[in-house]
Amino acid sequence: MGNDPSHFPPMFSIDVSAEAGAAAASRAINAGNASEATVVLLHQVVAAQQKQNQLLEQLVQATVSVQKQRTNELQQWKDANPHLAQACRRAAEKLSRVQIEFLETLTSEVEDNEEHLVEGEYMLNEFVDRFGPRLAHLNGVLQVLAQLGSGVPAQ
Repeated sequence: MGNDPSHFPPMFSIDVSAEAGAAAASRAINAGNASEATVVLLHQVVAAQQKQNQLLEQLVQATVSVQKQRTNELQQWKDANPHLAQACRRAAEKLSRVQIEFLETLTSEVEDNEEHLVEGEYMLNEFVDRFGPRLAHLNGVLQVLAQLGSGVPAQ
């Protein structure tokens, strides 16, 4: 253990840390006072946690403000286009029934062909090609219609 840093005299010890607190901790350790080093390190941990909390608060505030802006813009659109918003709501309700039927078809296909889907990569690829894009696009369209028609009273 010839390269163990604890065997070197303090004059050969160089602190290359960027923070002054680390230098104080290093001096405390070199001086042999472990409890002082622990206190210094705990102060650093608390300071880092406070900084992290501040950053999280800023992130939450930014997210909330963006969400409020989106909600306000959506409500303005609904107020400017009440008939279209109601049409979107009705379309979302009808498309939801289409989605239910599609999901029933999909699940019965899985139940009927479970062994082929597990054993054969070709069958699994065919299944995904057949149902995957439709399901993804249907969900996307349904989500847009539901969002544009939400909060609008049904007629």
